[in-house]
Amino acid sequence: MPLWQELPLLLVVAFCLAVLIRTFLLQAFFIPSGSMEDTLLIGDRVLVNKVVYDVRDPVRGEVVVFRGTDRWVAQETPGPPPDFAGRIGRTLGDLVGVSRPGEKDFIKRVIGVPGDRVKCCDDQGRVLVNGIPLDEPYVIRDSPLDVPPNPRECRSRRFEEVVVPPGQIFVMGDHRLVSQDARCQGPVPIDNVVGRAFMVVWPSQRWTSLPVPATFDAISGPAPAPVEPPAPVEPTPVGGVALVLPMAGLMSVLARSGRSLGARRRRLHP
Repeated sequence: MPLWQELPLLLVVAFCLAVLIRTFLLQAFFIPSGSMEDTLLIGDRVLVNKVVYDVRDPVRGEVVVFRGTDRWVAQETPGPPPDFAGRIGRTLGDLVGVSRPGEKDFIKRVIGVPGDRVKCCDDQGRVLVNGIPLDEPYVIRDSPLDVPPNPRECRSRRFEEVVVPPGQIFVMGDHRLVSQDARCQGPVPIDNVVGRAFMVVWPSQRWTSLPVPATFDAISGPAPAPVEPPAPVEPTPVGGVALVLPMAGLMSVLARSGRSLGARRRRLHP
């Protein structure tokens, strides 16, 4: 084919492949805020694996992208509506996965999985998961300890113990001083997780992977809840009557049968 015919065809094929990859396999996400500094900086772009959680659930320490629930406040203030050209550009960017995130898209680190008990703090100001403290070198700027906990704000480092409900995860940002996360906005359903962020791909000088920190290796599953012995069952009056009456009837029948048998024997053998 001539170049003027082949080039548009190649562009269409490349665009379709990009849409398929973005929809089912990988997507690039733009980091709009500083809630994950210094792991992720404003303007970074990360690659997100969208199929990994189709075969397993998130694990502690992974960085995930998810859609916030109704309790989660948008991280960005919506700007003025774009013009026609801007809307077309944003649509094309959404299709290939290079546009800015939506108002309800968040990126945080998984701290607790279903059944975990998460709280802060120990005597060194560390987060505890199932009673085991986390050493978090990736947390550069933490929340202050002297601010009293407030379930509606994430300004304090301290928060009461949370038992992560089934089917949900407890997430926190690495920049705890500014991150609005599960401390005050609640756990996130696993069904809302878009995928795992596994690599920073832009800018090129920050190209790096996003592994699970070693501090999470020491955490085992949640301790089973203590099993209380069953309470002794006291017989109810109704049950007692129901048991005594049949027994009394049975004894009466046996007694009458014995007397009848004795009388027949006396008649047969005077």
